[in-house]
Amino acid sequence: MKHLAILAALLAPLPALADTDPADWAAVTEKADGQTVYWNAWGGSTTTNDFIAWVGSRVAEDYGVTLEHVKLSATSDAVTRVVAEKDAGENDDGAIDMIWINGANFSAMKEADLLFGPFAEQLPNWQFVDVEGKTVQTDFTVPVEGYESPWAMAQVVFIHDTADMPDRLGDMAALQDWAAANPGRFTYPQPPDFLGTTFLKQVLVDILPDASVLAAPVSDDSYDEVTAPLWAYLDELTPNLWRQGRAYPTTGNAQFQLISDGEVDLAISFSPGSASTAIANNELPPTVRTFVLDKGTIGNASFVAIPYNSGSKEGAMVVANFLMSPEAQARAQDPEVLGYGTVLNMAALSDEDRAVFDSLELGIATLSPAELGTAQAEPHPSWMTRIADDWVERYGVAE
Repeated sequence: MKHLAILAALLAPLPALADTDPADWAAVTEKADGQTVYWNAWGGSTTTNDFIAWVGSRVAEDYGVTLEHVKLSATSDAVTRVVAEKDAGENDDGAIDMIWINGANFSAMKEADLLFGPFAEQLPNWQFVDVEGKTVQTDFTVPVEGYESPWAMAQVVFIHDTADMPDRLGDMAALQDWAAANPGRFTYPQPPDFLGTTFLKQVLVDILPDASVLAAPVSDDSYDEVTAPLWAYLDELTPNLWRQGRAYPTTGNAQFQLISDGEVDLAISFSPGSASTAIANNELPPTVRTFVLDKGTIGNASFVAIPYNSGSKEGAMVVANFLMSPEAQARAQDPEVLGYGTVLNMAALSDEDRAVFDSLELGIATLSPAELGTAQAEPHPSWMTRIADDWVERYGVAE
């Protein structure tokens, strides 16, 4: 009987190993050594891909972590994979260890208990994060609560080629008038692309008398009334778009090519430094500049999150922490690398680290923080989903 009891114990399923406490950094780094982290992140930009490869080289050098970039065209693909794994009972060592995420995708994963955490505010480099001046503790109005870690700041800017369009536009009404006077010279990425959907939200935020209604989840009772001005605006704008709105660029970078080819004069970006970076890379002409609207433009943070069933949570935390380091943040802000805004508080840095940021030449087309002005809050993520779906039904074109 004793032998049978021993055999039964050996055959019994092993209990899942407890996750390492994020606050015990020595234990985290010890367990991370030798782990491979599969980071599912947008792969549509060569500069972003190169930055992620550099991050991989640094975490391998310092922590023995191997970083594999799984290139996504849509973040929702990663969310769907984690959902499928949970449905299949694959609760340990899933295929995804970290996701570049925010907005509706984060909200959906958090609500479905698909995320590991809280971990972000226990990471060593959290001490440098600007929790007062940056939107790093809410994500599209959803409280983050430590379930994702910030690594870049973004704000909508409009990119214009001053050789053909010398003046900025102050609001969406002015954009409408300019498009009517210059038909075919503006376009935006095709929703549900995140940047195309952001343009729709920016229109709505700018033209509503009180955009605070967008902070609450979508309500069937008020949706039609709130969005009616948006559809009226687009009905007027669409015939004046590039190719009369019968085709759209598929990505933000595709807009840059249209400007470079002389087909359009105006584009939208969610990275204030992207135009300077593109100029430095000879992807845009040196006559390009950027502007924001008089009332400000939508801003948000980019985050990374760790799925609940990652088998390399410690390695993922090491990567997340490195992304918040002054070294990584300064490199990301360099317009010759990415031109992303930093999540860090300069006053919290050492003199040496702050000097690195101070020495950065942000680029000829990059607005200063003062010129960027007020960052308008992102609407609740339910608005993005609903508006994108309605746009596809009203204006969608074949892929």
